[in-house]
Amino acid sequence: MSQVLLTPLHDRHLALHAKMEEFAGFDMPIVYTNIPDEHVAVRERVGMFDVSHMGEILIKGNDARAFADAIFTNEILDKPFGKVVYGYLLYENGTIVDDLLVYLVNETEVFLVVNASNVAKDYEWIVNQTEGFDVTVQNLSSEYAEIALQGPLAEKTMLEVFNLDLSNLEFFTFRNVELHGHPALLSRTGYTGEDGFEIYTSNEDIVAIWDALAAAGVVPCGLGARDTLRFEAALPLYGHEISDQVTPITAGFKMFTKVDKGPFIGREVLLKEIEEGSAKKVVGIELKEKAIPRAGYPVYAGNQEIGVVTTGYLSITLGVPIAMALVDQAYSKKGTEITVGIRKKLIPGFVRDRKFLKKNYKSN
Repeated sequence: MSQVLLTPLHDRHLALHAKMEEFAGFDMPIVYTNIPDEHVAVRERVGMFDVSHMGEILIKGNDARAFADAIFTNEILDKPFGKVVYGYLLYENGTIVDDLLVYLVNETEVFLVVNASNVAKDYEWIVNQTEGFDVTVQNLSSEYAEIALQGPLAEKTMLEVFNLDLSNLEFFTFRNVELHGHPALLSRTGYTGEDGFEIYTSNEDIVAIWDALAAAGVVPCGLGARDTLRFEAALPLYGHEISDQVTPITAGFKMFTKVDKGPFIGREVLLKEIEEGSAKKVVGIELKEKAIPRAGYPVYAGNQEIGVVTTGYLSITLGVPIAMALVDQAYSKKGTEITVGIRKKLIPGFVRDRKFLKKNYKSN
């Protein structure tokens, strides 16, 4: 049995009596007080997450940008350095290896941030694609720690705590900074639907940054609230809305798959799917009764099983039971009456859009 890994902030979580559970091989805080309070703190004020379990992979070499473009669904060759781009790595059959952020550092360096549960798989897959390119690929995950500072007061907090004015840092861009003398890479990105920043630094420096934010009253938040927040913002989670069983088109993320940019792995399959249409689609669902449609629950139209819930909650912000579900394309139209099987009962609901709430990102 492999040993569970600890983040550099593990002692801080224990001191706060967080509920800890294994996630992606790490002992991670699921909740500190309760999920609704942590969720609301991010929606209305500011909260922080230890996301040091995330993976960091560096592509380096003369062909770094060209190689990244060849394995990535989104457009990066027309983007300036300092930009962050979201997209996917695909298998040849068009299904998803992982979703990730690509940081365009310079002409010879591209920095990838990947899902914690997929680091080893992603690294191996990327290395296997390097033939013919002048690049090296380094898995630097063990060298980086990360805090996500999220919420409408995130910018104000960074100014007050670190005297760092980020008002001109655009959404999905990054810069190198010093936080009380600790060097860090800081991006205006996140996974909550709110404004905020993701801070990457060394295992040694992350503790002082966490402590400074905690001393300023920033609310520590666990992975439970991270999931409820990302779900309300209709952001996908690998293994749920996206996986090696679906394409980005089926999952509803065509906007991050630039099939017109030129060749990339999996592109031909996506072109065919766009032309012929998808057999299934990820949709939003709202229930008419207060029952929770959890991941894995079956979705029906009449007596026919048409799909499965990928994520579902009683929305903390909206107060209604909502879900994302992968359903047969024929039943994906908004307003379609459906039921969800919950504890041997069929709970009525309907298909709706996935815009559960308006995202509150920074606009420059």
